[in-house]
Amino acid sequence: MSDTALSGPKSPTARNMFAALQLDTRLLGMIGAFIVLCLVFNVVTDGRFLTPRNIFNLTIQTVSVAIMATGMVFVIVTRHIDLSVGSVLATVAAVMAVVQTDILPPILGLGHPAIWILAILAGVVVGVVIGAFQGWMIGYLGIPAFIVTLGGLLVWRNVAWFITSGQTIGPLDETFTMIGGIGGTMGETGSWVFGALAVAAALWLQFTSRRRKAAHGFPVKPVWAEITMMVITAAAIFGFVWVLNAYDIPEARLERIFEARGETMPEGIVMGYGIPYSVLLLIVVAVIMTVVARQTRLGRYIFATGGNPDAAELSGINTRFLTVKVFAIMGGLAALAAAVAAARLGFSTNDIGTLDELRVIAAAVIGGTALAGGVGTIYGAILGALIMQSLQSGMAMVGVDAPLQNIVVGTVLVLAVLVDIIYRKRTGD
Repeated sequence: MSDTALSGPKSPTARNMFAALQLDTRLLGMIGAFIVLCLVFNVVTDGRFLTPRNIFNLTIQTVSVAIMATGMVFVIVTRHIDLSVGSVLATVAAVMAVVQTDILPPILGLGHPAIWILAILAGVVVGVVIGAFQGWMIGYLGIPAFIVTLGGLLVWRNVAWFITSGQTIGPLDETFTMIGGIGGTMGETGSWVFGALAVAAALWLQFTSRRRKAAHGFPVKPVWAEITMMVITAAAIFGFVWVLNAYDIPEARLERIFEARGETMPEGIVMGYGIPYSVLLLIVVAVIMTVVARQTRLGRYIFATGGNPDAAELSGINTRFLTVKVFAIMGGLAALAAAVAAARLGFSTNDIGTLDELRVIAAAVIGGTALAGGVGTIYGAILGALIMQSLQSGMAMVGVDAPLQNIVVGTVLVLAVLVDIIYRKRTGD
């Protein structure tokens, strides 16, 4: 009898266990780099970087760029580029500001509850129309996306100037400003409820995905691997909620909140901010864009066109109209980002969104979207935006001058593309 038979079946090796989890190695590398980045900045800032307050600020500072980065994934996947998103953001922000300060108040009355909704709807419509128009020029007139959007970068920035007559417009509607970040949060209880619902939804999706794979005869993960992923998912969600809840509202602000309610603040009470509404908006956008990318015909057409445009057209995909759709989506997301950016400032300024086009493209590329087209993920783009914002915020906390910050960010972008090229050559993607 052999030694193997006597010893029984071998226990799974670490490599086999890792393979059973079916994790995205590139995503793990990005998460690892992000963790190292945070730890380094936490050390050099004497522990100030990883405080609940700074993490809270990082999340709200990342939202605007991250929302647009999800749309930029679709644009780059289809082998295009959009250099105009920062200028489109400025135009849409100007439209929303004028609508809620000059147009609607005389009609509905100052402070009417519908003002902020109509202002955002007006901005989204304008953003979608601008995006669709640029997509039409690219898809149907055959003008390269680089030229169309480079022209858009100049045109829409100055259209915004004419809409506002070069002036800062504000203050904006109080309800509208709540989607900007610190001014509007879910509170501790609401955040825990949201976290519980998010965990339940994630576990349900994981369960249904496993059952669907098994029903169609596809290989599934071992039960222990599924449980491990469930635990990791739940820990990540609840950990995120716990950190944001740990950032306490200052006592003076808390007093004003109770006064606005006509109540007296109890002595010794402490309350956390919780999840900002802007972060909630980003989560909703991320979920919708992920579903579109993975579960819809539009998503399949986008990635098929990016992989091989000629083959996609021969297979019956209307690639011209698809280009219009992709840029319309980009315009709509730029409008949502404009709402967040303007609400965070409380005003619409002439320089809002300046250089955002570069930050958005960099976030998508750092997040793994291939400039050659056909490859990209929504979660990767959001993580790329978070890495970029963490890098800039960390350098600012250390005291690095703005010019050197831009040099570092530019260098990181080039290195990210180089690493991506090397990775795809080795993996054959």
